[in-house]
Amino acid sequence: MSDDQQPSNWQKAIDGEWHGCPSLFEHDGTHVGTNKVSRASEFKDGRTTYWMDTKFDATGPLMDRFEIGSRMEFGVIDSDQNRIYTGPDFVGSGRPYGLLVDSRYYSPGWNVDLRTVNHVVPELGLQVYSSQLFEADTLVGVFNGLYVVTQDHDSNPDTQKMVTDFIEKEKIEGKKPFNYPVKNAGVFSGEFEVYNDQQELVGHNKVTITHTPINLLHSRQTIEIEGVINRKWTAMRTRNGGSHQFHGPDMYGNGKSYGRYLYSVRHVFGEAFKLWSRETVVDEDYTMVCAWQFLESQKEQYTTFGVLRFEPGENVLAASYVE
Repeated sequence: MSDDQQPSNWQKAIDGEWHGCPSLFEHDGTHVGTNKVSRASEFKDGRTTYWMDTKFDATGPLMDRFEIGSRMEFGVIDSDQNRIYTGPDFVGSGRPYGLLVDSRYYSPGWNVDLRTVNHVVPELGLQVYSSQLFEADTLVGVFNGLYVVTQDHDSNPDTQKMVTDFIEKEKIEGKKPFNYPVKNAGVFSGEFEVYNDQQELVGHNKVTITHTPINLLHSRQTIEIEGVINRKWTAMRTRNGGSHQFHGPDMYGNGKSYGRYLYSVRHVFGEAFKLWSRETVVDEDYTMVCAWQFLESQKEQYTTFGVLRFEPGENVLAASYVE
């Protein structure tokens, strides 16, 4: 390896040791436990090594499957075009877009193929992580949760306490169900970075979602995007437990939530155009960290991501009475 090899921009963005306690879900959305994780991707002497210490606390067969009792450590061919994982623990690659990486790779020890999306959000001091776990095209489970980064965890008692408190909070928060405001109308708004299919930053989108509950399980939402993409869609949403649907008139599709995370696919009516999304509610104010990928004719067109903040409006489902 050349001595003048430099780390990629993504490698620089994730410098430090990351700490989290992702939740573990069965394929049907049942929460079965947690996985306390410390991990880092370290660049040294022109080479990148990724290590991960895990400690699962779960019930059922997924516990036996994923707690292999060994530290994970694997090589990475690092670049801003692809991060290629060279084993032995993971084999595959990740595709960086600024502060987000969308990875597809295989774990021989777990016997699952993973789609992992990692999104560093500096304004929140978090990394928003998720892994969907597959056998071929069949989903067998999901990991997801938030991470914080440290530079002095081994030597600083205050940092250690911060991490301990964060982990304990994540054990509680990680299994909370995803939901939009059930009774309050309001507006989600924020700015997303926009990358084209060549992973080039091409601008920003202003994103607004106008949310109006119809009843406790139905709402009407209008998504308006201005900037690189200029579109507007309205759809009725329904929720039945962790199952979500979009009923048009402009978008049709469905989604499945795993704790605070909702994964969805929405098809635009009358076009060869669809939206894949991962949306994560990260606090009690409904702040939502989103990764949206637009596909045209089944091909990646844009990958966009950002933070939406909720401005509540009227309680449209206040108490009703019979006079």
